[in-house]
Amino acid sequence: MAKEIHKTAIISPKAEIADSVSIGPYCIIGEGAKIKKGSKLISNIIIEGNTEIGENCTVYPYATIGLPPQDLKYKNEKTGVKIGKRNIIREYASIHRASVGGDGVTEIGDSNFLMAYVHIAHDCKIGSSIAMANAATLAGHVVVEDFAFVGGVVAIHQFTRIGAYSMVGGFSGIGQDVPPFTMASGARAKLYGLNVIGLKRHGFSEEAINNLKKAYKILFREKRTLKDALKKIKSELAGTPEVERLVEFIEQNKRGICR
Repeated sequence: MAKEIHKTAIISPKAEIADSVSIGPYCIIGEGAKIKKGSKLISNIIIEGNTEIGENCTVYPYATIGLPPQDLKYKNEKTGVKIGKRNIIREYASIHRASVGGDGVTEIGDSNFLMAYVHIAHDCKIGSSIAMANAATLAGHVVVEDFAFVGGVVAIHQFTRIGAYSMVGGFSGIGQDVPPFTMASGARAKLYGLNVIGLKRHGFSEEAINNLKKAYKILFREKRTLKDALKKIKSELAGTPEVERLVEFIEQNKRGICR
């Protein structure tokens, strides 16, 4: 299937556009961009820098991808954005290329749904099957793990991590890591238990959910130090993959954990 490129689109001769890509009116595609087969740019989209968009993505009007980071240290070094397959990027979303403070790539996995006005800053690492609602915003170097949900009008502090299968409520400010499988909400976010409905929807067994409930109780209800709580969890819930993932996430934290 041949490319479909509207006559008003401006495309650098050094951009790589695969077959079956559709580029609508008034899109601007800069040097170094790579757009893989089956992807569709509806209209009025700007793509700059060393940006790769994977197969079968759909990008809606006025989104901008690969523009320079909002980082005063950035001096036009060659950094980029890598976006996987089957992503939906809605109106006015902005995804910035990396700074020189990380590995040089802002990265997004597969099958994500980024709603209108979502902002993904430099050096973020976004997993797969994530939903970010309208005006959810990530500062630099944020990590969002697979199957997380981020509500609307959420601000997430730089270097913070959002764990897999977690849920962040709308209008929240996230300044510390949100552990996997949990729910967090609030202007200075705190935890509100496990994301039980989300876990059931994703097919987690009752045994897995019950083990996570036990781990959550030890961590956040028994008034233990974090070190003591983790020790008890390892002793009493050893061999549970979901609990082991929760423990590993907490042990790796650098900014502290939402409590």
